[in-house]
Amino acid sequence: MDVAEIQPFRGVHYNESHIKDWSEVICPPYDIISPHEQQELYLKSEYNYIRIESGRELPQDTATDNKYTRSAAIFHQWLEKGVFRTDYTPSLYLHDHFFSRRNRQYKRRSLISRVRLEEWEKMVIRPHEGTLTEARGDRLSLLFAMKANTSPILAMYQDNGIQISSILINQAKQQPLIRVKMDNDERHEMWVISDIPVIEKIQNILSNRPLYIADGHHRYESALAYRQEQQVYSGSTTGSEAFNYVMMSLVEFSDPGLMILAPHRLVRGLPKSNIEGLYSKLKAFFSIEEMDLKSPEVWARTEDILTHTTVPRIVLFGINQESLFILTLDKREEVSKMMPYFHSDIYKNLDVSIVDHIILENLLALSSEKEKESLAFGYDMHDVVEKVRTQEYQLALLLSPVRPEMIKSISDAGDKMPRKSTYFYPKSPSGLVINRLD
Repeated sequence: MDVAEIQPFRGVHYNESHIKDWSEVICPPYDIISPHEQQELYLKSEYNYIRIESGRELPQDTATDNKYTRSAAIFHQWLEKGVFRTDYTPSLYLHDHFFSRRNRQYKRRSLISRVRLEEWEKMVIRPHEGTLTEARGDRLSLLFAMKANTSPILAMYQDNGIQISSILINQAKQQPLIRVKMDNDERHEMWVISDIPVIEKIQNILSNRPLYIADGHHRYESALAYRQEQQVYSGSTTGSEAFNYVMMSLVEFSDPGLMILAPHRLVRGLPKSNIEGLYSKLKAFFSIEEMDLKSPEVWARTEDILTHTTVPRIVLFGINQESLFILTLDKREEVSKMMPYFHSDIYKNLDVSIVDHIILENLLALSSEKEKESLAFGYDMHDVVEKVRTQEYQLALLLSPVRPEMIKSISDAGDKMPRKSTYFYPKSPSGLVINRLD
């Protein structure tokens, strides 16, 4: 059986003697940075990681001078100036991410390491979502220019008997390399694990189990493409070259800070007649309960319905301005037959699959060509409903959050969820540690 191979690496990170405060230099990952936030990060510090992770595009950009080549140039400048330093000993990096949500405090613990790249069909590294070509191209361009992983892929593992958890508890008793509080009240602590017996113990425990990609499918596919290119370019390879690996942040499935939010769907640009006829079409597949939007317990009840359900349930807003509609699937077999035949039963029972295939594609005739202009995603129920109330969108479809065990089940079945099925919250920052590939 092919097994996951975890390796320490000589991480590159900011040199504390050159920066005033880590909170001024680390930044969010590329895929959630707005143009306004990009500008703010540029102004925050001359050494803010935004210049590497997601630099500015300029009107005069060319094939040889663009945001990717500038990222690489800045990286090498900062190495030369000592803004970045490279750890002497190959290490693993323990990262604790503290955050709050709805007045509760959480901590997500992860282990940052190099992981050997494996093709999907080997089932050593397992995806759970499809990817978009555009985003994949962006990360691949940065990878070719930088010859480095600028941020880790988030992946999950199963720690039977909490063996790794016990090791990490001991490691966290040491002095951390980083201890920083961010402007948004999130906190980060990171330790360097360079003790060889400890690293070998972690490697042995993880070697007999698969890893499940949570967030970073685009970066993984980019890393596979980069490896293939480098193998062709190099001619003969030993398999131990750095480009055969990718940086990952590994989180245990039952970690209390592994929080997954549902990407609720927002729809616009539909003919009015499609929405007017929707209620009667829905009745063919769902039992429908109406809930007054002005009711004092409406949000608590909606949260409860979506979080504690054993059958597919979706909450719809937009048929009128006064009510939320709770859709409970009745015709499971009929709906299953309307899904693409090659998908697993697990896939066909996901509320996100039912929304995308049955409601959006079938009942509302929303074609994949129109999706880019017509479909948006939000992670806060109140916010998405408000966007329909103010007529920015026509419909809101509220989904249940996917549980980690459901990701494991669908990945084990060799299937993938529809894209934008999960949102791991909060996103890990970029700029804690870099993995060089040259």
